[in-house]
Amino acid sequence: EVQLVESGGASVQAGGSLRLSCTASGFTFEDSDMGWYRQLKGNEYELVSTSSSDGSTYYADSVKGRFTISQDNAKTTVYLQMNSLKSEDTAVYYCASKNPHAYGGRWPDWGDRYRYLERWGQGTLVTVSS
Repeated sequence: EVQLVESGGASVQAGGSLRLSCTASGFTFEDSDMGWYRQLKGNEYELVSTSSSDGSTYYADSVKGRFTISQDNAKTTVYLQMNSLKSEDTAVYYCASKNPHAYGGRWPDWGDRYRYLERWGQGTLVTVSS
């Protein structure tokens, strides 16, 4: 079965850290680009971070310097290490995969996921209290 399963969401205090995990199955993990989106309050979605099959990474300005994406191909898992968490990081975090050539190599807005993403997980909730 082709799926992505996120874990690691929790409630933490501001300034704390969490590591989210996303384990993939049913497809060739190392050939896919992997990314994390989040659903903020007000139903706004943000592309948080991506890790491409060529090794390049992307971070939204809002998390740059605090979050780190990494992946373990042997475990078919992508991680999002989140440090110095802020209340505005409170969100449901979704893991997603994409064909490296889809959408010109870029990542689409969440609203276009059915057109350009290969798959995404159910989401994991992160709550940061101040």
